[in-house]
Amino acid sequence: MAGEVAVRNKQVILRDYVSGFPKESDMYVTTDSTVSLKVPAETRNAVLLKNLYLSCDPMMQFLIRNNSQQKMRKYVYCTPGSPIRGYGVSQVVDSSHPEYKQGDLVWGLTTWEEYSLITDIVPETSLVKIHHTDVPLSYYTGLLGMAGKTAYAGFFEVCPPKKGDKVLVSAASGAVGQLLGQFAKLAGCYVVGSAGSKEKVDLLKNKLGFDEAFNYKDENDLEAALKRYFPEGIDVYFEHVGGKLFDAVLLNMKEHGRIAVCGMISQYNLPEPEPLKNLFQIALKRLNIHGFTHRDYDHIVPKYYEFVLPYIREGKIVYVEDIVEGIENGPAALVGLFTGRNFGKQVVAVAPPRP
Repeated sequence: MAGEVAVRNKQVILRDYVSGFPKESDMYVTTDSTVSLKVPAETRNAVLLKNLYLSCDPMMQFLIRNNSQQKMRKYVYCTPGSPIRGYGVSQVVDSSHPEYKQGDLVWGLTTWEEYSLITDIVPETSLVKIHHTDVPLSYYTGLLGMAGKTAYAGFFEVCPPKKGDKVLVSAASGAVGQLLGQFAKLAGCYVVGSAGSKEKVDLLKNKLGFDEAFNYKDENDLEAALKRYFPEGIDVYFEHVGGKLFDAVLLNMKEHGRIAVCGMISQYNLPEPEPLKNLFQIALKRLNIHGFTHRDYDHIVPKYYEFVLPYIREGKIVYVEDIVEGIENGPAALVGLFTGRNFGKQVVAVAPPRP
């Protein structure tokens, strides 16, 4: 159409469905595509986004696999030859959707490219307007996005805290874990975090306010390590890891303890999941184990913001990000999640917002 402007659109493309651990070679970066900076006239209820930040999340690996047993609702799955998908922070360039206008800042599901045409929109669910811009926009990939919603739902909805609870958080320096620990401290709990390096342990204890933390890689006997930090047992466990740590936790839970399960990153890429030996502890100790996902808690976002924004502004909640510059560095950043290379919430910075 006359007058339309088309620009190069750098993209991260899925080369083929992933099996085993995701690799950089499963994706490639291309600048072969162009995009019009106008929503096509025949496309209703769509927005054209300029992506500013892209979020690297463990769940993204499920979107690039062809595994019917791991399908999750509310997601559009990637196909080879198309851009990979995930959460991001974006600015509306053009819109045919009545709820969005040019210049709006939003967070939600997008595609890994500089510009994305989004048609499958559920307002305030799949694409949420950003109204609070006095905090870093990158926070909407984590603290004020999916990770924050997950942490708030897990702690206050799934395992409501009691003052004095003894709480263990696995993957505690990650996007969700670092928030869970801080929420628990605000609620008056004793909090221990597990992480995978000395640097991450130092972060938990010295910057994020955990009472104790340990490097699970340095522990030959995880059961003994947990007894060291929880001599009377664990009240609440937030499970992100699975495997040997989960097995040891079951032996160290208190009677009627609560476990919230929203991930098991150690098991995602194994040919066969590690067997658990201590499952009978669930019955012996009458444990309450609740699996959950952020996708069931879209409705709590306004309540979560009311809770967390004052703490952010007062400096009472800290959020650690690991930001890499340039969409071309996205594949390496995403793959690094599965070896623990990231230090805090992993984010890819694509472009600054327009004034």
